[in-house]
Amino acid sequence: QVSLVESGGGTVQPGQSLRLSCVASGRTRDVYAIGWFRQAPGKAREGVSCLSLSTGRTSYKDFAKGRFTISKDNAGTTVYLQMNNLTPEDTAVYYCARGPGCEYSAGMHYYIFPVADFDSWGQGTQVTVSS
Repeated sequence: QVSLVESGGGTVQPGQSLRLSCVASGRTRDVYAIGWFRQAPGKAREGVSCLSLSTGRTSYKDFAKGRFTISKDNAGTTVYLQMNNLTPEDTAVYYCARGPGCEYSAGMHYYIFPVADFDSWGQGTQVTVSS
């Protein structure tokens, strides 16, 4: 069993930065990829970024490209999400979760860390961007 715990959320002004952390414990050898997701009030949960722990490859949704950076520590048990130039549209609860990989093809479809493929969700950390 794997347990994931997020931290690092808070309230910031537009244009400021935050770094979120996701700490994995338990059977961490069963963790192949860590994804960051977010859910704003009244909206569906959506992917933000993903890191394959086996290959080191990263993946980002379009809104995160150029502003957010996913990384890990040397032990591979903590995954970070550095978020720069935050906007009010980034306000949400941010979650990390475990998945089989970040990007893959299945038949005629190409998947980019779909929410449904991830489990072991953490409790989330609130990010609020407001002036």
